[in-house]
Amino acid sequence: MTGPRALATALGAAVLLTGAAPEPDWFVDAAAASGLDFVHFNGMSGELSFAEMMGGGGALFDFDGDGDLDVFLVQGSMLGGKPLAQATLPPQGPLRHRLYRNDLTVGPDGRRTLRFTDVSDATGIATAGYGNGAAAGDFDNDGRVDLYVLAVGGNQLLRNLGGGRFADATREAGVEERRWSAAASFFDYDRDGWLDLFVGNYVDWSAAQPRFCPDLAGANDYCGPLAFAPQSDRLFHNRGRGPAGEVTFEDVTARARPAAAPGNTLGSVTADLDGDGWLDLYVANDAEPNQLWLNRRDGGFRDEALLAGCAVNERGLPEASMGVDAGDIDNDGDEDLFMTHLNQETNTLYLNDGKGFFADRSRDSGLGPPSWLFTGFGTAFFDYDNDGWLDVAAVNGAVKLADAPRRAGDPYPLHQTNQLFRNLGGEPAGRTASGVVRFAEVTERAGAAWRLSEVSRGAAFGDVDDDGDTDVLVINNAGPARLLLNQVGSARPWLGLRLLGADGRRDQLGARVEVRRRGGPTLWRRARTDGSYLVSNDPRVLVGLGEASEVTAVRVHWPSGRSEEWAGLPLRAYTTLREGTGNAVTAAR
Repeated sequence: MTGPRALATALGAAVLLTGAAPEPDWFVDAAAASGLDFVHFNGMSGELSFAEMMGGGGALFDFDGDGDLDVFLVQGSMLGGKPLAQATLPPQGPLRHRLYRNDLTVGPDGRRTLRFTDVSDATGIATAGYGNGAAAGDFDNDGRVDLYVLAVGGNQLLRNLGGGRFADATREAGVEERRWSAAASFFDYDRDGWLDLFVGNYVDWSAAQPRFCPDLAGANDYCGPLAFAPQSDRLFHNRGRGPAGEVTFEDVTARARPAAAPGNTLGSVTADLDGDGWLDLYVANDAEPNQLWLNRRDGGFRDEALLAGCAVNERGLPEASMGVDAGDIDNDGDEDLFMTHLNQETNTLYLNDGKGFFADRSRDSGLGPPSWLFTGFGTAFFDYDNDGWLDVAAVNGAVKLADAPRRAGDPYPLHQTNQLFRNLGGEPAGRTASGVVRFAEVTERAGAAWRLSEVSRGAAFGDVDDDGDTDVLVINNAGPARLLLNQVGSARPWLGLRLLGADGRRDQLGARVEVRRRGGPTLWRRARTDGSYLVSNDPRVLVGLGEASEVTAVRVHWPSGRSEEWAGLPLRAYTTLREGTGNAVTAAR
């Protein structure tokens, strides 16, 4: 063993020799203790069906409007109509999507008790198709967060009716999709005040037509995406409220994204990537070039990924992009890109020059080489230690059967450990000679929960216990969900924001926050729920302030194009900011 993991192990041995107390884990798995008892079922029956090893996902979202994050988890089923008795790994709970209400309590002494209650039976959610993941967003602007559930064989738009009830609005809203969907993003691309919907589709696969995909020894293995035809994505424009109060969508794919080629989509993220104030769309494709859909500001997009330097890696090769995120990792005010890939490809970091042109800095940053042996899925830029620099998490699980465990009788030899990388940009040697921020893998110090060997897929990020640091919900394929509670971030000062529209109802996804502070560079963060893989994230903005003693101003650049400023916001607390209530500013773009 070499590299950061070996160093961490050596340091741990030194602690034991000197008799010093070991450092507490940075994250602890609180799923079982808090009542989050979900176990994913993938329906495997020995035929190595492609779809069975690609899920699952879910959402961190506040379905009941009480201010804390609830958990929605998407369940699989048997594939191809096979009877449950043929399942290799039998289910350990009901085969339905599960909704867990967060019943967080805070005592007089500030002590937090996290408890989840399974309220699935009362929701009215009927599980359909083979579930993959979910996207959360208030599509009808009624102040209640809705869900779009991704599946193989039929997506669902679930309207939140309030009172813990949901209704299937898929057909009436016009967002039916029966292909294999693996990504979705709610975003207001045309600035009309209504959330539009991008749906990314994967490949033309059917359980009724199994394929033989041999490994190097000639034994059957899981197929890859290139064994199937790619599927086209779809873009739905929200028409807003009609005369009878209905909210419907129009399929504008052909008009808004001309000449869009199918591309094995697995991930999507929306952000202002070229700095013009309009939301763009980045699409991560598996084994095909990625796409950067720049907003033309007229209701349409153009794919500039190849010209912008983020379609393929530095060697000119497409990669098996799965998870994806955008964020300002070097504190220079623009959105950079990161995506997880297949083993022996390395994960990829694209640094933005501020004008929407990118350079592959995977090796220089230190994020590429440690990922060589891993296949990554869920991922995010997030500041786990609140030092003001965005770190990186990647959850892993193979897609090809490991030979030795397979021969030893392991029924599902795809498991791997996950990875956590710390951003060193704030330290004296935290940048290369050319100015690229460096990262160090700190998985060994992050806690035992990060070192579990499982088949991890989705990873959702948010402050589940409202203590001012980011927690991680890891969703394992054919295994239990893990809730990794952050134990270290809240020790540093932080600023929490919920950003609502002028009517005080809907989260303004895509809003950018500029935090000016004494004692450190200006920080830029974005309100978003998309990114990662098959999940929806906390829409609130959580800004770690490092050692800064004071925040001098907070500017919000709203998706509408308006910019406003606030001063005197409290630290170590969440504050709701409503568009139109701050001091108007003219922001340079």
